[in-house]
Amino acid sequence: MPERITSRENGKIKYACKLAQSAAFRLEEKAFFAEGLKLCLELAKSCPIKVIYYTEKALAKSPELKRFDCEQYLVQDHVAEKLAGTQSNQGVFAVFGQPSANFLDLPHNGRFLALERVQDPGNVGALIRSAAAFGFDGVILSPGCADPFGPKVLRASMGAAGRMPVVTCPNLADAMAQLRAWGSTCLAAALYNSRPLNEVDGAYPNGVCVVIGSEGQGLSDGVIAACDAAVRIPITGKVESLNASVAGSVLLWHFRGEIQ
Repeated sequence: MPERITSRENGKIKYACKLAQSAAFRLEEKAFFAEGLKLCLELAKSCPIKVIYYTEKALAKSPELKRFDCEQYLVQDHVAEKLAGTQSNQGVFAVFGQPSANFLDLPHNGRFLALERVQDPGNVGALIRSAAAFGFDGVILSPGCADPFGPKVLRASMGAAGRMPVVTCPNLADAMAQLRAWGSTCLAAALYNSRPLNEVDGAYPNGVCVVIGSEGQGLSDGVIAACDAAVRIPITGKVESLNASVAGSVLLWHFRGEIQ
């Protein structure tokens, strides 16, 4: 039988909350926190599950939660409310081991998404999800991007960060230089001195990296200079720009290669 937790001040609850709130603590512990039945079950396919918390109501609806070989805790509803990062929770929460990924281990002829200073968790999560959907091999982040294992990013990505390598590089321009040395083509999403997407071939058998900046600042001059070329999505004059996740998803679809 799972141990029952009745206090919001229980150490196991405080630990989970700290993982949810602190990127530094997640990095230190090499672990992250997730909530929601579908998200937790999806993450469990690719990430080691260390602890699972559920309410009696959630267990009654999903008895398969008991099958996990990990610490299990039955929490009361008021405890679940403390764990929850959303107004209405499903009563299912878990702590996972964070997958390790190294830039130098990325496939040299792969397809990658790179993000520079994209701080909005919803945009980062949606872009990681699109990269996974379109068969990309990994995501490269600059410092200043939202943590891919933060709760809001996990919800937006539906756990895609657990299924593909996501690495943070201290210098994105240097990372682009290394990809180009491996034979990949790096394409910056930028408005100026760029080619419209409909004039750019989407096939890059030696590898390609699509590089996207934040909505407010775009890409830095140094990162653009480190790429092979710049591309843009032609749009009508009725709007000035697209949301970062929408624009990025259009670019990822264009450079998706063959999806089996």
